[in-house]
Amino acid sequence: MAASVNESPVAPTGLEPAGLGPRLAAIVIDWVLCLLIASVYASPAEVAWPPVLVLVVANTFFLGLFGQTPGMRLTRIRCASYPDGGVIGLRRGLIRGVLLGLFIPAMIMDGQGRGLHDRAAGSIVAAIRRG
Repeated sequence: MAASVNESPVAPTGLEPAGLGPRLAAIVIDWVLCLLIASVYASPAEVAWPPVLVLVVANTFFLGLFGQTPGMRLTRIRCASYPDGGVIGLRRGLIRGVLLGLFIPAMIMDGQGRGLHDRAAGSIVAAIRRG
């Protein structure tokens, strides 16, 4: 039986996929932080790649070790391993970060809101339950 419009699909890990709003808010927060950090070394208006590099490094570090970027923490979502719900590790964090830096894979999502970058890294962005 298909899920209704008001129901969100639940991943096999029991995690509820995060909505598009919190995901977008998190990436905007993270992008602004990356722009600020990169602007210390180069003007983002003149050289476009430093903020993207900072985004890839930040995603690799924060998601690989902690499961959340600063933007995700503020929006109460986290990135978890799709099979078991644990932390994804640095290697899968790097894969996800590089593909996120390309942006297009993030726009192609499945029914659980997993973009191509999530599927390639074996991850899911999930809402953090209040309580």
